[in-house]
Amino acid sequence: MTSVTTRTVEYPADGLTMIGHLALPPGTGPRPAVLLGPEGPGLDDVQRRRADALAELGYVALAFDLHGGGHWFTDPQQMLDRVMPLLADPERLRDIGGAALGVLRDEPRADPARVAAIGFGTGGAIALELGRAGAALRVIGTVNALTTGRPGEAERIRCPVWAGVGSEDPIMPAEQRDAFAAEMQAAGVDWRLVVYGGAQHAFHHPPVEQEVVPGVAHHPLHARRVWRDLVALLEECMPMGSRADRLSEG
Repeated sequence: MTSVTTRTVEYPADGLTMIGHLALPPGTGPRPAVLLGPEGPGLDDVQRRRADALAELGYVALAFDLHGGGHWFTDPQQMLDRVMPLLADPERLRDIGGAALGVLRDEPRADPARVAAIGFGTGGAIALELGRAGAALRVIGTVNALTTGRPGEAERIRCPVWAGVGSEDPIMPAEQRDAFAAEMQAAGVDWRLVVYGGAQHAFHHPPVEQEVVPGVAHHPLHARRVWRDLVALLEECMPMGSRADRLSEG
C-alpha cells in the first residue's frame, strides 16, 4: 500500500524564508487541500504530524511556518515579542497566510477549488484573516483564536466558519467569544462556536518541555475531541468519495 509522502517547502513571507511541511496522500490525482496553521510558538512536530494525519485521510496538507526557518520558540516571552505585533497587524497575518496558501494552491496534487484553512492560536487568527481578505476557501476552522477583524471585513468571508475554544481560556474569555460571535452574525457568516468545558488555552497541544504559562494547559480528552471535530468539519465541507477522488487513489 502506498504511504503518505512528505517534504519541506521554502517560500518567502513577512521578509523571511519560511519552511513549511507538505504532506501528500497516496495516489496521483488532485485532492482537497488543507492549510494548517500552528500555535504562536511556531511549527513543530505536533503540527507536522497533524498534516501527515490529514494526508492519511486523503487531503493534501501544508503546515505552514510562522517565524522563518521553521523556527519554534521555547521561551514564552520571546514568542510573545514576535507574535503580539503580528496579531496587531492584519496585513502581516494575511501576508504570511497568503504566501502559504499560494504554495498550497500551486501544488499539483492540490485541487485549487477545494481548499480549507484551519489553525490553532496564531495560525487560527491567520485563517480568519484570509477569510476577511476574501480568500476563496471552502471552510475556515480556528481553535483558540476568536480574533475580531476590522469593521466590515468579515462580510468578505465566503465560506462557513467553525471556532473552538476552552471555557477557561483567559486569553479568549467570554467577552471575546461574544465579540467574535457578534462579528460573524452581523456579517451573515455561516458560523459555529464550540466551547470545550473546563479547557484552558492551548488545550489541544501536548505538554512541552518549557516554562509553564498560567492559563495554558493540555486537556487530553478535549484535545481528542477538537481534532475529531475539525476532521468532521473537513468531511462536511470538502467531502471525499467523488468519482474523481476514487480514481486519484490509484
